[in-house]
Amino acid sequence: MKTNMEDIDKLIKETLTQEEAKFYDDLDEQNLWQMVFGIFKGKNSWVVYVMSIVQVVFFGLFIYCAIQFFEVEATNDLIKWGVFGTLALMASSMLKLFSWMQMDKKAIIREIKRLELQVSSLSGKISE
Repeated sequence: MKTNMEDIDKLIKETLTQEEAKFYDDLDEQNLWQMVFGIFKGKNSWVVYVMSIVQVVFFGLFIYCAIQFFEVEATNDLIKWGVFGTLALMASSMLKLFSWMQMDKKAIIREIKRLELQVSSLSGKISE
């Protein structure tokens, strides 16, 4: 199967112009670090920066609540710090989930662009 995919990629690159081939290479699959830092680029990068800062704040709040939880002795205080710590950890997790969904969205968009380029290339070849 892998050989077929490589053959298809080779065929596609042969039908593309230099500029289209460079664009096609830029759409190649990314590793984890490229995906992570890729969400900080684009139109809504400021939202990702804000969300990252808020996420760190919520995680810091969780650490503070965990420390307080282990220092108090009254049951009511244990419940209070436990609930606040749980809420802070949940908020931090939700913001992390948002970041992962953004990475997935960018990967899907990249694949759609690859498909569009392939369809465009093949339709140009058929019309000739």
